[in-house]
Amino acid sequence: MPIQYASVIDEYQAVRSKAGLFDVSHMGRIKVSGGDSLAFLQRMTTNDVAALALCQAQYSMVCNDAGGIKDDIFVYRTGETEYLLCVNASNREKILAWLSQHRATHAQCVIEDQTSALAQIAIQGPASRDILFTAGAEVISDLKLHHCREITLNGISCFVARTGYSGELGYELNIPAAQAINLWTFLLKKGEYMGLKPAGLGARDLLRLEMAYLLYGNDISEETTPIEAGAEWTVNFRKGHFLGKKALDDQTRIGPPRRLIAFEVLEKSVPRHGFTILDAMSSQPIGVVTSGNLSPLLQKGIGLGYVPPSLAEAGTAISIDIRGKKLPAVVVKPPFYRKTKTKIG
Repeated sequence: MPIQYASVIDEYQAVRSKAGLFDVSHMGRIKVSGGDSLAFLQRMTTNDVAALALCQAQYSMVCNDAGGIKDDIFVYRTGETEYLLCVNASNREKILAWLSQHRATHAQCVIEDQTSALAQIAIQGPASRDILFTAGAEVISDLKLHHCREITLNGISCFVARTGYSGELGYELNIPAAQAINLWTFLLKKGEYMGLKPAGLGARDLLRLEMAYLLYGNDISEETTPIEAGAEWTVNFRKGHFLGKKALDDQTRIGPPRRLIAFEVLEKSVPRHGFTILDAMSSQPIGVVTSGNLSPLLQKGIGLGYVPPSLAEAGTAISIDIRGKKLPAVVVKPPFYRKTKTKIG
């Protein structure tokens, strides 16, 4: 995925107001199948895979024994004993190795890396459904959030999921890699009159940050846990044993040493990854910005970062060291963007 095709801001605005088309084929896609697949994934992920109905998806985490996040993933139930995992590109080999390492006790479980065989195209934005209808995909009219199904689009077999990373209505299409260019060109032509534009990594990062969606390698890593990251809702302690359960249970009971916060800078400036978060009163360092940028919608600096739990409540005053200048900021309740309350012209 390129950083941008034309203008990052134009591509961002297209997704917020009309629609954008993303080539996210770099994401890893791993098929897990067989009679032991459910038991295996229950052990390997934090969420309750047993709760998935056929053609349903869930956001989850893969943790190490200490509760550190090896990756944040989507799990799709594609068959009675078949699942598709969508993992971060940078973690694909690591997750494949981790799954293979723990598969030994699950004889009836097959792990297949389908990343090269499949491409993934995401169409995101309020016009995305209408564009797909125009392209001949009326069968998705009743597709609910975090659900998926097999369809045919322009003669191409597609596994379509109503998921995304933008906070807008959107769909992700998994297709044979050899058909990716054909589908990309077809959708851009069908959606052109409705404002569809190709969008790159720059727009994608702005969109996800306004939703306070986590970015692996910035906001989460093996040095952070779902509890610290505010993703407790992805951890189901009632389902039985899973890797990292004891450490996460202990951290839930005792309390995490730090919490991920969302913040807004009160003067117009741009916080960036790696900038220092300061105590508002003493100006002592209390944390580090993990993600930051200027929100095109809010026209203010926004960011994420870890601070002590006592300073993580919404409304808490903090400061951000932006190139040697101490600027006032405030902890806010995420997300930054709420489409039911705010619209772009």
